Amino acid sequence: MNSKQKDGWLLDMSDLFQDYSEAAGRTGAYDEMFAPGQQARDSYGQVAEALRKLSLADVSARADSMARTFLDRGVTFDYAGEERPFPLDIVPRVIPAAEWDVLERGVAQRVRALEAFLNDVYDKMTVVADGVIPRRS
Repeated sequence: MNSKQKDGWLLDMSDLFQDYSEAAGRTGAYDEMFAPGQQARDSYGQVAEALRKLSLADVSARADSMARTFLDRGVTFDYAGEERPFPLDIVPRVIPAAEWDVLERGVAQRVRALEAFLNDVYDKMTVVADGVIPRRS
């Protein structure tokens, strides 16, 4: 484990993020948790701090515990005849308020569009008459 000095405390850094920035940099993908240089983005500060206190084994154990709890309580789905726990990431996804506002408006718009489509399909069937959706018996 690495050690890091912060606010006068010597912290043991877990191996959870060891080599993370190097691996993340190779993909070229946007990292919602860390800015370049492995600096936690403002919205993820508390999450990153909590995770840095855990080892990879700790996080894996917590994920396994959650999966077992889901299986025990029936929070599952069937895949190829096998009952599996509903997949849920152990690390929360943090969405800042400004980003959430955009997402909320987009989701609401899509719900209205889907409702309008279903109303048409189960009533006037304009989408079928216009050839957008084929009529099948």
